[in-house]
Amino acid sequence: MRVVELFSGIGAQAKALENLDIAHEFLCTCDWDINAIIAYDIIHNGVQELERYTQMDIDDLNERVLSLSLSNDGKKPLSTKAKLHLNRNVKERLVAAIDRTNNLVDITKVHEQNLPDEIDLMTYSFPCQDLSLAGNWHRNQGGIDRDANNRSSLLWEVERILMERELSRLPMPKMLLMENVTAILSEKHSDNFQEWKNNLRRMGYKNQVLTLDARDFGVPQMRKRTYMLSVYVGNNNRKQIEVENMFANVNEQNIHEVYHRDIFTLHDVLKTNYTNPQYFAEALESNPNDTISRREIYQNNLHILENLDVALPTVTTKQDRPPNSGVIDFNSNRKGKSNFRYLSPRECFILMGFSESDYQRLIDNNFKTKKNTNFFTRDKLNRMAGNSICVNVLESIFEFAQDILRVIEEIE
Repeated sequence: MRVVELFSGIGAQAKALENLDIAHEFLCTCDWDINAIIAYDIIHNGVQELERYTQMDIDDLNERVLSLSLSNDGKKPLSTKAKLHLNRNVKERLVAAIDRTNNLVDITKVHEQNLPDEIDLMTYSFPCQDLSLAGNWHRNQGGIDRDANNRSSLLWEVERILMERELSRLPMPKMLLMENVTAILSEKHSDNFQEWKNNLRRMGYKNQVLTLDARDFGVPQMRKRTYMLSVYVGNNNRKQIEVENMFANVNEQNIHEVYHRDIFTLHDVLKTNYTNPQYFAEALESNPNDTISRREIYQNNLHILENLDVALPTVTTKQDRPPNSGVIDFNSNRKGKSNFRYLSPRECFILMGFSESDYQRLIDNNFKTKKNTNFFTRDKLNRMAGNSICVNVLESIFEFAQDILRVIEEIE
């Protein structure tokens, strides 16, 4: 399976395919968040090969960095001044990661000729900030309007790329997979989403919309997300009929039964063996100050150790806020600290379907940006986990996609 990952993040799609016995090749990625770019490379490729980059002249390194549209938070672009002020360690690892993962970085600058001709699957988990309720709280009202000029409207860049391929008579990707928050189905966004589906149909795609909850895929997390699998059938009637039949037989009610994944529980997630010095240090780092607002968080959120048989609320980009994924009783005996902790980034990564060894690879390859500052801070790690996709759900979808691919490739 030849795959292009747009809005690739830390590579949940890549992780899902790595977990399956599906032969695959990642042709390119595309993401502008410098934290996710470096994390993706380390998680999926291991120790970075930096010799070439440590030997680069600083002017050449700066030229590479300045030529790219980059972000430090996935929301707003870095200024020229900010890019120049990045630590050299960051610049070296960033450019190395971009090269090794063939990262196209800026979706607005990707054109049909930048992508390989033969693509089996193109994934696009475009930003959700302007679709979600949190976006409304921050007065982000544009949603996925074409002229909103916001992060979620980057959906239409995917349309532009597909239309460019169509006009250039290049092969269309055989399958597309969208992932986003369920708000995309709401009345506020329904017209735009319908327009997107109609445009895909005009280009020759059959669409299946699946709203899936991670709980149904063996994950102890309440995480509903909307996916859309689009299969290119063109004007081939046989392909259309076969794909329609497969969509009828596998749907959002039964896909988790047809393509069953391994089940894990909170006992497999929580790292409360504090005799392990690393787990204890991570618990201390996730132990907030004792303030009035933190006492309210303790009172009003799920107490995880008392509810080990339930699924936790959705892992979000921040734990230190209400609502969060729950609190864990923890007395560090430190003056001024609360009597609880949040989920650690390690636990958040595991809840998203990444392995503990994936997370440990990031920690083992963390690096200093200042004398006492690591590049991958707790907040950055939490944000990357919350922005990711549940790997277990993707595994089932990809197995279904592989079955569809086999069928359509047998039809002339």
